[in-house]
Amino acid sequence: MDVRYAADPLRFPGMTTAELRDSFLIEFLFRPEAIRMVYMDLDRAIVGSAVPQGQPLILNGADALDADYFCQRREMAVLNIGGLGTVLVDGTRFNMENRDALYIGLGCQEISFVSANPYEPARFYLLSYPAHDAYPTRHISREDAEAVPVGAPGQSNVGTLFKLVHPGGVQSCQVLMGFTELEEGNVWTTMPPHTHKRRTGVFMYFDLPENGRVFHIMGRSDETRHIVLAEGQAVVAPSWSLHAGAGTGAYSLCWGMGGENQALDDVDIVPLTELR
Repeated sequence: MDVRYAADPLRFPGMTTAELRDSFLIEFLFRPEAIRMVYMDLDRAIVGSAVPQGQPLILNGADALDADYFCQRREMAVLNIGGLGTVLVDGTRFNMENRDALYIGLGCQEISFVSANPYEPARFYLLSYPAHDAYPTRHISREDAEAVPVGAPGQSNVGTLFKLVHPGGVQSCQVLMGFTELEEGNVWTTMPPHTHKRRTGVFMYFDLPENGRVFHIMGRSDETRHIVLAEGQAVVAPSWSLHAGAGTGAYSLCWGMGGENQALDDVDIVPLTELR
């Protein structure tokens, strides 16, 4: 497990492109036959992936957690963006189709990941935060997710937002997760930009072609920068940073958060006239 310390807003304006990427970009997810994890100091978030092929992948504790098992003091949300797979949690099997999600609660000890077809493996995206109470482990299919139309044709951001782990749906202590799918010909997500002053955000971009890219905009309104992301890469948004994304074509975005509260509408919109 890699340990990452994000830059503060005072260092941010003077950072080079390489320094920005080293601090905020999580680049090497979804490696075959491996579990990859990055531990962030921001709200103690862990961002990771599991791509099982021939053998199951077992999620163990890590030195950074000083825990007997991964969810000893944590909860986790899982989204499958690949082929059919299974997540086993304390002996219970949860079959996971593409776009299915799973919430894993505090205290679950044995967690492993399996693909139905090693040549079309599942691609499990993992997001974890500390937890103070135990909620039941729950499977959420794409059909069960709350779907909300978003965007307008004139703003090139028409799509559907799917709520997976959220208040009013699957309960959790801190972690929130969902995904947004843009329709063909639309390129913007999270526009107008906003901040989550009481939460850390993590945004993973997927459904990009090999040569497709997303320009993720971040920073303070008067001091913005961008990070270029490819398929299956994630970027961390501190509470002080706005966020928005524009792609070279349509794409999907998995949004996840954790922190002070779980109110999805607790955002501070940044007027476009303030952007610099």
